Amino acid sequence: MQNNVKTIFDSFNDYLVKEQELRTEIRDIVRDIDQAAKEAAIALQVIHSSIADVSAACVKARTFFDTCREGYGKLATLIPAGQYYRYHDHWHYMTQRIVFLIALTIYLEKGFLVARETAAEILGLHTDQKQGFHLDIEDYLVGILQLASELSRYAVNSVILGDYERPLMISKFVADLNSGFRLLNLKNDSLRKRFDALKYDVKKIEEIVYDISIRGLRTEPTPAVVAVPAAEAPEEPQS
Repeated sequence: MQNNVKTIFDSFNDYLVKEQELRTEIRDIVRDIDQAAKEAAIALQVIHSSIADVSAACVKARTFFDTCREGYGKLATLIPAGQYYRYHDHWHYMTQRIVFLIALTIYLEKGFLVARETAAEILGLHTDQKQGFHLDIEDYLVGILQLASELSRYAVNSVILGDYERPLMISKFVADLNSGFRLLNLKNDSLRKRFDALKYDVKKIEEIVYDISIRGLRTEPTPAVVAVPAAEAPEEPQS
């Protein structure tokens, strides 16, 4: 009887030891990816102090995304099939931040929102859960919401640096983001809270645009400064 009990608990111990070893390996890889993400974030901080160095910062950030891609490749081979969400807590916050950094880089380079598929491709991930290690859709969405917060800061610092057109472009972009998120039926509490903060980012940027307009810092006024909600917009006169 005692031997039978020992055999049972020995098997449990073997399982727990292997589980701990796996989580240690995961943490080591995640630490390396996170360090690369921090380096990318440091590189991109120059946008708040120098207009001329934005392009170079984006190029530098992309080199760190390559390092992140290598790390995710190691994780993909390490995680047992079908157990992605069992270990997801090790990397999901980090992934959200990396998506934000990728989204910021592409916005600075091209002026548009990175698609989930593109962000996943940069990191060497899938978008289909059935394919295994993938970019979770909620991680992507939280990363995009972090982008909105960073762009509100960027709008303020653009004015300080004498770029009065940038806040108007940011205003339109973030307003479009806000409209897109309003189409979603958000059930996740943390995602919903992040979305609730988006309206403050929109308001902050609108105030910057308004201030630029009334101070006459633009060569041409923008209709977006006095935007009328669609439901209240005046009808076109009948001919």
